[in-house]
Amino acid sequence: MHTKDLVVVITGASSGIGRATALEFARHGAALVLAARGTEALEAVARECRAHRGARAVVQPVDVADEAAVAELARRAVREYGRVDVWVNAAAVAVFGAVEDVPADEVRRVLDVNVLGCVNGARAVLPVMRRRGAGVLVDVASVLGLVSSPYNGAYTMSKHALLAFDATLRQELRLAGERGVHVCTVLPATVDTPFFQHLANRTGRRVRAMPPIYTPRRVARAIVGAVRRPRREVFVGVSTRSLRLLAAAAPGALEGVLAVKVDRTHFVRGESAPHDDGTLFAPPPGPGTVGGGWHGTVRTAGRRAGAAAAVAVTAAGVVRRARH
Repeated sequence: MHTKDLVVVITGASSGIGRATALEFARHGAALVLAARGTEALEAVARECRAHRGARAVVQPVDVADEAAVAELARRAVREYGRVDVWVNAAAVAVFGAVEDVPADEVRRVLDVNVLGCVNGARAVLPVMRRRGAGVLVDVASVLGLVSSPYNGAYTMSKHALLAFDATLRQELRLAGERGVHVCTVLPATVDTPFFQHLANRTGRRVRAMPPIYTPRRVARAIVGAVRRPRREVFVGVSTRSLRLLAAAAPGALEGVLAVKVDRTHFVRGESAPHDDGTLFAPPPGPGTVGGGWHGTVRTAGRRAGAAAAVAVTAAGVVRRARH
């Protein structure tokens, strides 16, 4: 599918991967419908998008957990542009904390946004795409859809569920003979976004992004690439592909090694943090940003070297544990 003149709907467009994706499609001349909870941030990213080759962009404040609001988002796109070529589900929230420390309503909220938000998006847009016999639905999952992480149970569950949901969608479209409608799952590793500043925290420890860290634009380019050449899954980053292989080869050993790695590197040593709801129930104030200040703009070669080193260490630990 050519990216010029596409009609693209993006949820979670106010910051991070969603915002980077909006800007990347704008560079290709797409017409955009941008959705998120924060109106000020949406207006800011829409202005940035319009500065690229005269790209068109409209905004729609939406909580993706609200099925009726997501259905109206799809109708708005059709009213504005007559069709929807691409729908990107990039909205996500998280809460860090041990299973017994995270309140049930916060777990439920993560699943409502990260899973039901994508379900709502699919239910709203697939009928539009099927009527035309063409379209690409992109769900932004995570490497945590392949492996698990301590203190991040709700988010990890949500991304595992999203992979299963997308597989089901692909099967149903195939059985219905819908060869022109595609569902693609994008799996990035850690990305330099405000996600870690925005998450809810019940650990009492200050959370930081765990290296290796990739740029949001790298993920955005992967999403655009998936639209150009639709495929089942797209793995962003060396570490994601490597963890996929390790998870298949020695899942139990990898589970143990990752538990230690997360505990040691996902928190700032010696720094405490108050319990905080983050952006679970309300959007962050202000115009929003793409990056989170986690040094994801380091040169690609440096990132790859760091990823290779991290994966080598993890693999060595997995091999040692598997032998025992």
